Parts: sequence; C-alpha cells; structure tokens
Amino acid sequence: MPFTRKEPVRYLLWIRLSRALRVTEFFERLEKDIRINYLFTRIIKLFVVELYCTHTAACIFYYLATTLPPAKEGYTWIGSLKMGDYNYSQFREIDLWTRYITSLYFAIVTMATVGYGDIHAVNNREMMFIIIYISGDMILGAYLLGNMAALIVKGSKTERFRDKMTDLIKYMNKNNLGRQISNEVKGHVRLQYESSYNDTAVLQDIPASFRAKISQKLYEPYIKEVPLFKGCSLAFIKQIAIKVQEELFLPGEVIIEEGNIADHLYIVCHGKLEDVRRSENEVEKSILTLQTSSSLNEISVLCNIPAPDTVRVGELSKLLRLDKHSLTDILEIHFSDGRIIVDNLLEGKETYLRNKILESDITLHIGKHELELALRLNSAVYNDDLYRAKRLVAAGVDPNKTDYDGRMPLHIAAINGFEDIVEFLMQKGSIINATDNHGNTPLFEAIKNGHNQVISMLVEAGASLDINNAGNCLCMAVAKGDIEFLRRVLANGINPNSKNYDLRTPLHIAAAEGLYSMAKLILEAGGSAFSRDRWGNTPLDEARVGGSKELVKMLEDAISDA
Repeated sequence: MPFTRKEPVRYLLWIRLSRALRVTEFFERLEKDIRINYLFTRIIKLFVVELYCTHTAACIFYYLATTLPPAKEGYTWIGSLKMGDYNYSQFREIDLWTRYITSLYFAIVTMATVGYGDIHAVNNREMMFIIIYISGDMILGAYLLGNMAALIVKGSKTERFRDKMTDLIKYMNKNNLGRQISNEVKGHVRLQYESSYNDTAVLQDIPASFRAKISQKLYEPYIKEVPLFKGCSLAFIKQIAIKVQEELFLPGEVIIEEGNIADHLYIVCHGKLEDVRRSENEVEKSILTLQTSSSLNEISVLCNIPAPDTVRVGELSKLLRLDKHSLTDILEIHFSDGRIIVDNLLEGKETYLRNKILESDITLHIGKHELELALRLNSAVYNDDLYRAKRLVAAGVDPNKTDYDGRMPLHIAAINGFEDIVEFLMQKGSIINATDNHGNTPLFEAIKNGHNQVISMLVEAGASLDINNAGNCLCMAVAKGDIEFLRRVLANGINPNSKNYDLRTPLHIAAAEGLYSMAKLILEAGGSAFSRDRWGNTPLDEARVGGSKELVKMLEDAISDA
C-alpha cells in the first residue's frame, strides 16, 4: 500500500508496544513464585523475548516492502523472492498467514545468520535496516547466551531469593508458626529482595573509609534531627551514622511490642509508624504518630526498661537500626554526649518514667564515668600537666565537675599557683566563684597560699572574695600573726569588722595580743574601734588590759577622729 495522508496515524499504533511491559511484570512474578519451576520459567521467558524480537523485525520487514509504490514492489525483498516454482511478485494477493510466515522466516534466518541467500535485502532501505538489526542481534544473542549460562551455573539473585524463601517456609511449617507470622516474614523477605539497592553487600568491596563517608552522607541529615541527639557533638553524630543499618518495613508489621525489652534503637527515615497503647479493656488505641527523624525504643535500649507501648508500621517505612552494643561503645568514647542524651530522654517524661530513667544503669554509669574523669582532670591539674588537662577537656570532661570534696580543677590550680592552668580553665568556662564543701573559693585558696599572680588573674576575671565564717578566719589569722594573709584578704574586699562566735572582731584580737602592725592594718582597711564583743568590751578595752600604750593611743585617736 503506497504512502497516504493517513500513514502517520499508523505510527501511533506503535504505542501498543508499551503492553510488553505487562509481560515483563508477569514473568517477574512467575520467577518469584516458588510453586513454579524456576528453570522452566526462565526458559519460557527467554523464548518469549526471542520470539517478540523476531516478530517485531518481521513486521518491520513487511512494512518496508508495503510502503513502496506498487510499481516498485518488485524491488523489495519479498517482491523479488522466488522459492522453487513459487513467485512472490504479486505478494499482496497471497494469503496473510503465508506472508507473515515468510516475513518471520526472513527475520529469524537473518538474526541467526543461517540464511541460504534465497531471501536478501534488495533496496537501500532494507539494507540499512538489516545492518541495524544484525547489530542489535549481537546484543540479543549475548543476552540469551548469558542467561542460559546463568541457569546452568546457578546462583542468580532471584534463585537465591527463591531458595531462601523455600527454606523459610519449611522452617515455619515445621514449627507451626501460623499463617499470620508466616505471611509477615514472607512479605518482609520479599520487600528486602525487591529493594535490593540498600543491601550492604553492594558496598562490601569498598574500603571501610569510603563506606563510612557514604553512610555519613546518607544518614547524617536524619540523625541530626532526632530529638534524642539534640545538642550532641558532630563527632558523635558521625559515629552513629557509620554504625546504623538500613531496613524496610511493610504496613502492619510490629517493630516492638509492649512489655518487651528492645536491643535495637530505630530512627525513622521515611514513612509513618504508630505508637499503640492497649487500654484496660484490651482495646488498642493509637496515641502517637512517628514520622521522619523520630526515634523509637530509646528508653528500652538505654535503660533496660520494658517498652511502654507497641510500635506498628502505618505505611511502607525505611528505618535506620542501631544495635545496643554499638551505641554503648560510642558512648564510652563520647561520654559527654551521654549526659546530653539522658537529659533529652528525661524531657517531657512522666514522673514514673523519669524515676526509672534516673535509676537506670546508663544514668549510673554516666555519673560514675563523669566522676572518674573529674578525678583524672584534678590529678592532671595537681601535677601541673597542662597538656593532659587540655586533652581531657577536649575529650569532653566538664572543667566544672567537682570531686568528693566539691573542689573543681580551678581550686586545685589556685592552691598550687599554676598560672597557665588557671588561665586555661578560665578560658574553658570554669566557674570562678564556685565554693567547695568547706566554702572556699579559688580566690580564697590563692590568697591563703600567697599566689599573687593567680590572685590578680582571678580578680581581673571578676572573682570576688566570699568566705564562710569570715570573722573566725580573720581572727585566727590575727592570732597566728599571719599579716600577709590578712593584708591580702583585706585588699580583696573582705569585711574587716567580721565577727567570730564570741562577736569579737580581728581588731579585738590584735588589741588583746598587742599586735600594733596588725591593728593599724585593720584600722586602715575600715575596722571599727567601737565594736563590742559578747561581754561588751571594745578593742580599746582589750588594749588597756594588754598594757600596750602605743596601741592604746592609736585606738583612742581612731575613736576621737571618728
């Protein structure tokens, strides 16, 4: 039939070729069905592929012959064909079945390159198509031979899936696990097979450093958004990203049941999960929907507490799984993040759960670990080991953590006068005016031990002197004759009129002991000569009893000048 205006419309019929996708899906289902022999299914599929390709080629060969004008149809492969006494010059008058068989025969012998020369290309169009056709046949032949070789050798991915499924079914039937569990297991295994892109076997031959980079790239964005890890260090997040494993779950699957203790922490990447709680009348009710970047099983995993709720998959979900052992190992290294995680875990919890969390092993372990590290830091400071102190603080040790005496590293550095360590600890945010169990601040310790440079550093940083029982402390210093200590504390703002348990001021003690220099120092610092002790005596009364005329005169002058 020559070309007409309706010819382009015929090309639209090629859209029907998309129906071949249905055949492909049909064979994929057959391959997974373990009730049908796998070898038989594959051979039939290969035969259909070969037949489809040759059928399409036959149609094209016939199309090339029929689209020329009638006067030129003798110059086509079929118009010039003569087989025995049979002539195809008037091929349109031949029945359709014979024409189809002839076209199919030409396509097959051309593909197999076993033709006898009876049928051959005549015009340029046919030659061009045969060139393309034979080139494609090379690829088709390699595909068919490769698949046949794979069937003989075995070990294809689909075949491994079928073998695994067969073994699972045998196991479940042997142990009478029931239809519901069997269907859930089979559905999960099939989902893992169909979603093979997340199979860790793909990355097995890649060096560990590259696998770590890939995991961090894929999973870090999800882990950073998890409320449980809010505020944790980037190094901790990276370690979590390296250790997680990707898993897929079908709708209806139960990830954790109420009352069980979980040993895996899950993070939601995609999908939706439901937190289900069973009421007193055994009716399940959804109380919470978990979506992207939510975590589940955290309380059970971290605190060895039975799961309070059942978690069920609402829609196809991709989750990241982290086993308890890996999480514990990471917390051993990034111990400072452990306290952050516990604080995040406590946030918004009921009183019962809060008490359980606070009494759990992980909380006790973190507290014990923090105390041990605080002692190590104090030891490094005591030995003037600035490098070790820096390493411990960089590793996450809190410079404000106290030891059994309530002393911070800054207390110890101030006691010993280690100027470099004092400066480092203040840079790291150490609390300058913190008091130990005896009420002593770092500034007081520096004053007591006579470290003037440390005193200046602390005062410049905003330290203030606040001594518990300042009156007793000053009176004892006067009684011991420690004028240098007295001068330092008075210079740093201590009240010279502080009283001891007998309401006596440092000036009372200095006057009674006849300590002229100390009394003068106290008066110059603002000491009052009018103060009275519990017996009503003033410092002047004490000086007169002591008999120091010089001291008596100084006190009388102080009273008259007042």
